[in-house]
Amino acid sequence: MKASDALLFAVENLSSRRMRTGLSTLGMMFGVAAVIAMLSIGAGAEHRAMALIERLGVNNVLVRSRDVPAPERVTARKKSMGLSQRDAAAIAEAVPHVALVAPRARVDAYKVIADGQKAQAKIWGVTHRHREAARLALDAGRFFDEADQRTHAQVCVISPGVRRDLFTAGAAVGRLLKVNDVWLRVIGVLAADGLPTAAGAGDSAGGENEIYLPLTTLLQKFDRDPLDPPLEQVVVKLDGGGSPHEAAAVISGLLDQLHAGVSDYEIVVPEALLAQSRETQRIFSIVMGCIAGISLLVGGIGIMNIMLASVFEQTREIGVRRAVGALRRDIRLQFLMESLLVAGFGGLCGVLLGLGISYGVASYAGWPTVVTPVAILLSTGVSGAVGLVSGLYPALRASHLDPIEALQHQ
Repeated sequence: MKASDALLFAVENLSSRRMRTGLSTLGMMFGVAAVIAMLSIGAGAEHRAMALIERLGVNNVLVRSRDVPAPERVTARKKSMGLSQRDAAAIAEAVPHVALVAPRARVDAYKVIADGQKAQAKIWGVTHRHREAARLALDAGRFFDEADQRTHAQVCVISPGVRRDLFTAGAAVGRLLKVNDVWLRVIGVLAADGLPTAAGAGDSAGGENEIYLPLTTLLQKFDRDPLDPPLEQVVVKLDGGGSPHEAAAVISGLLDQLHAGVSDYEIVVPEALLAQSRETQRIFSIVMGCIAGISLLVGGIGIMNIMLASVFEQTREIGVRRAVGALRRDIRLQFLMESLLVAGFGGLCGVLLGLGISYGVASYAGWPTVVTPVAILLSTGVSGAVGLVSGLYPALRASHLDPIEALQHQ
């Protein structure tokens, strides 16, 4: 029997049992869709995690202020004022292979207005070198310089989200906005492509609604709780000549002395976070792959079930065909073709469904998904293999039926 003849026989048999064929196809379709969706969502999660960590700078060391419990805050402040510019200066002077130190502070904004418009924004006080440390790109205007910092200039650089909320019409550079009770003049607008996460310094939130002003201006002209540490974070950028882990150890010993043993800071090494994230993603991929594999296994069982039922229903027909000269390989080919058709059609529908789920998740939840050719080839290849294996036993069983007994089957 030619392969084309076996294909026609398989199509006719499957068409005569549409309901059962459709249910078996659904099992394979959902299995393939699960593989593609899970792999694409997992790849998207890995891509996002890698991007977030790399934006922190794999050659950087982050020193963050840690909250002290309220009952202990007064006692702690008698020993240590918290993370401060003194710490930043000491790190720049004492730690080897430091290219720059970029401290930053934050103030809570309860009112951001301009031209009658309101906006929600995070307010950061940073030094003029923060742009270099955080890799900020400008769309218009300029970033503040050392002179602005030295003179406590009431200037600011805003993100695209703030610009959109406050200055819907016209240019933003040169216009005034009010943060709490302090008026600031806009001297620059950040480019959307250059926005790091939360000032490029360690928060997981995005940077769409942020306002940057000189650190000295924020510390001098905004009201802050005197028990709060002066700085929220210090970004220590290394020149590549030393290990971030070694630098972190030196910084830890230095700050222990400066803070009199008060544990009001923490040190984060993005390089370690990167390695940890990769290991976590590897485990996640294995787990998701196993779950998706179970889905394909269930689909394969469904195909085997329909093929065994088909063998039973066609026992007499198989006997007739064997009696008129059909060979065992002809019978095997027919049933294998049926199994592969179910698996192939289910796999194709599963690819389309998996792509739909992936893009639906990306659109609805704002979570990036990455659909790779590997995911599609892997899922379709596995579905074809499952179809072949699932149809092999029924095909062998059908081909080994005794023609005389098969003709007597009712």
